[in-house]
Amino acid sequence: MPLMVAELAGAGALAVWLYLLIGRGGFWLEFCSLGQLAGRGPSGAPRIAAIVPARNEADVVGRAIASLAHQEYAGEFRIVLVDDDSADGTAGAARAAAPPEVLTVIRAAPAAAGWTGKVWALSQGIREAARSEPDYLLLADADIEHPPGSLRTLAARAESGGYDLVSYMATLACRTPAERSLVPAFVFFFFLLYPPAWIRSPHRRTAGAAGGCLLIRRAMLERIGGMAAIGGALIDDCALARAVKHHGGRVWLGLDTGTLSLRQYATFRAIGRMISRTAFAQLHHSVLLVAGTAAGLALTFLVPPLLTLAVPQPVRGIGAMAWLLMSVAYFPALRFYRCPWFMAPLVPLAALFYLGATVHSALSYWRGAGGMWKGRAQDLA
Repeated sequence: MPLMVAELAGAGALAVWLYLLIGRGGFWLEFCSLGQLAGRGPSGAPRIAAIVPARNEADVVGRAIASLAHQEYAGEFRIVLVDDDSADGTAGAARAAAPPEVLTVIRAAPAAAGWTGKVWALSQGIREAARSEPDYLLLADADIEHPPGSLRTLAARAESGGYDLVSYMATLACRTPAERSLVPAFVFFFFLLYPPAWIRSPHRRTAGAAGGCLLIRRAMLERIGGMAAIGGALIDDCALARAVKHHGGRVWLGLDTGTLSLRQYATFRAIGRMISRTAFAQLHHSVLLVAGTAAGLALTFLVPPLLTLAVPQPVRGIGAMAWLLMSVAYFPALRFYRCPWFMAPLVPLAALFYLGATVHSALSYWRGAGGMWKGRAQDLA
């Protein structure tokens, strides 16, 4: 590329990384400070009901339900599992994992027009749970295993901090070469887009959550209009967090090493499909936003190594500095997932992979297969 263009690109990339490290809410440092709250929580433990939507999750739902049934929690607690038209014995596996006085299993009715499957199932479970008049609702995925003190610390975080929505980002499986190459980057990119410090700030509009483990005040859910307020949302957790903040509520998001995702994305193809399912919806189905995302990823992640490896000094030094800052920012995510430090300079390859998955997401949407999950296409024009 012409030297002038290279100089401008290098200066731009360096400026971006200086901003990300200093001015983006310290998102990259979240991997160094975990979210668990010490102590036994409030003396008057609030009533909580967990809602677990499940569709063909027989292989993991037993562990998930058992982890909820064995919570060390002093307050009233019950679990409602919503069987979303499963064909693999999900309901039976759930019933075998918890006593009937703790667990209620219901069958979801066919989804109403304009609703996505998961949000509809959650709404069915919430209606059932309302019979016990809980103070909080724990919205939990069927593939999440919770540590024994999770419920206590979630409630303590909400009660002591005055939060209306508290969410833990579960620790994803990170064992196979594909997972070790891409899973730390997934969480890193999520926090880059949704800095937890900004989510927690009442002075910022940024809102985000992790739907696998999300505690919300029932009064706040009713204030925003219930799940109907996000009935058609594909990225339901972030949509719910936005609705809470829009109505004056407070949101908290953090990491937790004890909250584990039981689902494995063992191959590059599986991870690509996971990203593709929601990427185009995240960009509001806009070709212009896809193009802008591609340009932003190229400047931020691809320009620094390209300049370092292919352009003479002094531009090479600018590119190397940006690449170094990028690696420094990524290192805490690698350490959190126990990956070797020398993978830090390889994050541009992960960014390139995620860009490809985003393009695939757009193509799937245009083919009528957007948001594909368990045989359902949920993101349709």
